Amino acid sequence: MKKPTLIIRKKHIIMTCLTLMLAVAVYINYATAPISPDKSTRKKASSEKGDTVSYGETEFVNAEADGTADYFAQARIDKMNNRDEAVQTLQMIIGGGDITEDEMVMNALDAVEVSRLIESEGTIESLIKAQGFDDCVAYLDGESAKIVVKTEGLDKAQAASIKEIILGETEVSAENIRIFEVK
Repeated sequence: MKKPTLIIRKKHIIMTCLTLMLAVAVYINYATAPISPDKSTRKKASSEKGDTVSYGETEFVNAEADGTADYFAQARIDKMNNRDEAVQTLQMIIGGGDITEDEMVMNALDAVEVSRLIESEGTIESLIKAQGFDDCVAYLDGESAKIVVKTEGLDKAQAASIKEIILGETEVSAENIRIFEVK
């Protein structure tokens, strides 16, 4: 039976010292961290002058917030993020190395379709706003169209004009067009 060598013992000592140093660093970090009586509040740090500064908290500065304006702004951000993810995925697939030429052509056609849908959405939103509506968000997926319009009351003539715009801009059938009203 072979005796353990001195090198293994040195490695064990070094690993033990490093582990102890890590434990001491974690303890010092824990001990010097400010303690908050309520876990739901943010931790506060003291500045050199002695006053308390709060980090990471936000405050609304507008007196009133319009719920529908927030809806349309958030809807545009969500739509843009989803489209960016789709485009990024398609670029990654096209740029990926191990695909056949037929798959590459199909992926390129998908990318062209996504860009065409984005362009159509922008055009539809502009044309609907030109009809006199305050705000509008369009969602197209190739087979259906969903339009969210800010209005106080949508009558049949306005709905028909929105459908005309969509039918003129896309190849979506009339029964697959949905119009939603936000007040």
